[in-house]
Amino acid sequence: MAIHIEMPKLSDTMTEGTVVRWLKSVGDQVEIGDEIAEIETDKATMAMEAFDEGTLSEILIEEGGRAEVGATLAVLREEGETAPPSGSSMDEPQAPDPEPVTEVPLADPEPVETTEHEPAPIPPSPPEPPLQDAPVTSAGSGRVKASPLARKIAEKEGMDLSGLKGSGPGGRIVKKDVEAALAADAAPADPATAPAPTPAPAPVPAEEPRFALGVGDQRIELSSLRRIIAERLLASKTTIPHFYLHTEADAAPLMEIRRQINLQAEATHGNKYTINDLVLKAVIGAMQAVPSVNATFGGDHILRYGEIGVAVAVAVEDGLVTPVVKNAAAKSLLQISREVKDLAARAREGKLLPNEFDGGTITVSNLGAHGIHSFDAIINPPQAAIISVGGIVEKPVVVEGEVLPGLRLDLGLSCDHRVVDGAVGAEFLAQVKKLIEKPALMLV
Repeated sequence: MAIHIEMPKLSDTMTEGTVVRWLKSVGDQVEIGDEIAEIETDKATMAMEAFDEGTLSEILIEEGGRAEVGATLAVLREEGETAPPSGSSMDEPQAPDPEPVTEVPLADPEPVETTEHEPAPIPPSPPEPPLQDAPVTSAGSGRVKASPLARKIAEKEGMDLSGLKGSGPGGRIVKKDVEAALAADAAPADPATAPAPTPAPAPVPAEEPRFALGVGDQRIELSSLRRIIAERLLASKTTIPHFYLHTEADAAPLMEIRRQINLQAEATHGNKYTINDLVLKAVIGAMQAVPSVNATFGGDHILRYGEIGVAVAVAVEDGLVTPVVKNAAAKSLLQISREVKDLAARAREGKLLPNEFDGGTITVSNLGAHGIHSFDAIINPPQAAIISVGGIVEKPVVVEGEVLPGLRLDLGLSCDHRVVDGAVGAEFLAQVKKLIEKPALMLV
């Protein structure tokens, strides 16, 4: 018996996937739990495991091909079982008929010759469905096989279904067949009595590309990750009412405490803390102090989360991913630092699991290492806010009327105005600044 290997749903937002690489070849034996292919989803590339055993008989989606969730990628067969002849559809899963089938009487029923593939009906049992879709009437019955919806449309438009070929299972006439016939404005069966056809309007030329490809230009097809990034950010920017806040923090205390704890860490566990580790810890503390930011818009309500999940923006080869430090308020600075390093490393290798992207309630995006001093980030739905962190800049500052050299850090906050008002956003950003300027407070 053939077993169909289907495209799995590997993330909550996944609708289709790309077969990056087959790890098994046709003829290989497959055991339960074997990794058989690498699949690129909207979030990462991960291995697909087998849930059945058998011999890999057919590969239907080649490497680089895309398929919707639930589509058949390959076929397993039991030992000794042979594949059907090429072109056979015996092992293809039958799509369910979306519309129940009824029968419409013809105006002048006549017997229809039965094809060699369609058995004649034997009363009182109903006729078996034909194996090909050529005939549209039951042999000897003079009745058209059509769905109720197709019949309703045909009756409304005054269409005779007897001359229409169906595309549904067993040659059944379904809605799309009737609509196609109406759109084509089919001529009567007798061409001698047909009126002169009305000239069709001139075809509208296809829209020209905005820029024609020139020498050296390259067309790059969107990967699953790049496509979902485009869709989600467009939806965020066009459906979420963003507003933006900025503040500048004195980064000198943060730099000093980082220097001290790294000296201690070098002599003990060896973990090296980054500025981003300390910023994440400050954001977590601010979320605890201003919990109304730790929320999402629910249409007719606001949902305030019970836990804090910090999503960390990580640049990968084909875009940006945001793995999540879950239950972040319960974790120490050392735990956060180690977890972020692990998530970032596996993100760049494409080895993150789908559940490692779930549970984020705020996102932190840091472009300081790229020489960016200030920027506004786009909210990561369904979250209500995202923090943008620039680089630490040495610049002159005024302290008690005296100009002194200082280290300054720009912090930006993008808010969903449906959830976070200006005053609440300002209070939250002030808490982040406070903890950065007095970092000892977030270590107690």
